[in-house]
Amino acid sequence: MSTDPTLAELLADIEAAQQTLDGIARVTPMEGSRWLSSRVRGPVHFKCENLQRAGSFKIRGAYVRLSRLSAEERARGVVAASAGNHAQGVALAAHLLDTKSTVFMPNGAPIPKENATRAYGADIRFTGTVIDDCIEAATELAKETGAILIHPFDHADIVAGQGTVGLEILAKVPDVKTVLVPVGGGGLIAGIATALRAKGSKARIVGVQASGAAAYPLSLKVGHPVAAKAMATMADGIAVGLPGTVPFGLVQRYVDDVVTVSEDSLSKALLLLLERAKLVTEPAGAAAVAALVDAPETYEAPVVAVLSGGNIDPLLLMRVIRSGMAAAGRYLSFRVRIPDTPGGLAGMLGELAAAEANVLDVVHERTSATLHLDEVEVALQVETRGATHKEGILSRLRAAGYVVIF
Repeated sequence: MSTDPTLAELLADIEAAQQTLDGIARVTPMEGSRWLSSRVRGPVHFKCENLQRAGSFKIRGAYVRLSRLSAEERARGVVAASAGNHAQGVALAAHLLDTKSTVFMPNGAPIPKENATRAYGADIRFTGTVIDDCIEAATELAKETGAILIHPFDHADIVAGQGTVGLEILAKVPDVKTVLVPVGGGGLIAGIATALRAKGSKARIVGVQASGAAAYPLSLKVGHPVAAKAMATMADGIAVGLPGTVPFGLVQRYVDDVVTVSEDSLSKALLLLLERAKLVTEPAGAAAVAALVDAPETYEAPVVAVLSGGNIDPLLLMRVIRSGMAAAGRYLSFRVRIPDTPGGLAGMLGELAAAEANVLDVVHERTSATLHLDEVEVALQVETRGATHKEGILSRLRAAGYVVIF
């Protein structure tokens, strides 16, 4: 391929990657969503890469990249850097192609991702706290040993492999008007956008980043990759500090917009996918749905939201569910002052029962400089049916004379 390939050449590369992946990567399901369709006022579909081999889209790019190495290059082994999904993709691809793999992961990487990567035969090394630290370490090892660096997003073969997702989207929803894609380094959205544009699709293509780890908005504004100033998000799969040069050029050309979503929005989206779609995603995998839930009226249907991965640590899942329920008004934490007399607590709990609030936790506090001698403060956590029910509970307590403190 030429150093500045045409759109037709890029499409030919993606179609070649699709042939390479036949029998290796799954053609993942496209699931309809009635509950989101009613908000958007038109069809909404999920491209379920959370159901892909190794739990994310990453096997596509990783396998294509490794398969295009020469026998001599594969004999030297490969090295990669990842918080988990690319690690699993490279480890699985290396296993299938009988190649030794070494993977650098950040300290604190999700245990299930670490265990799955080991199960595919990779040698795991931990360094730093973010993917960029791991990429630096992997690059150094590649120089020292001659192993081939399999970059998570900054290579044409990786982008071509991820672009096969775009071909599958068009095969199932040829009239798609909006495609929402989670964005870290940019390999997935670059591949999808290239495939759609090369096939003549005029769909609006929107990237979604976590607001605490969003390098693309500023980079696109200034016209070149710029490192994010901070990296603080539960969405480790898209927590990339610096866009890749290869995908950045394609994103500049073919992507219409990149938006950001909050941690609360990610939590709510993940919870909605669990409850309504019965689909398990990691926070990064739910980013496209988070953007859709935040502003459904801004996206023209038919909409395809890519669920990029489903590799979530069960402990994080528990925390995210709690966070998502709180963000959706389903958990309510507050303090109430009540008389320190027999029946004082029972009276207040009676009001909560009458409001149909499910009490999860109660803690007394009698020692405080702000309390009168005949008062006690009670910290409560209650479960509600949503924001309207929450406001009804608070109104009932206040009407009964209780002082509610947040």
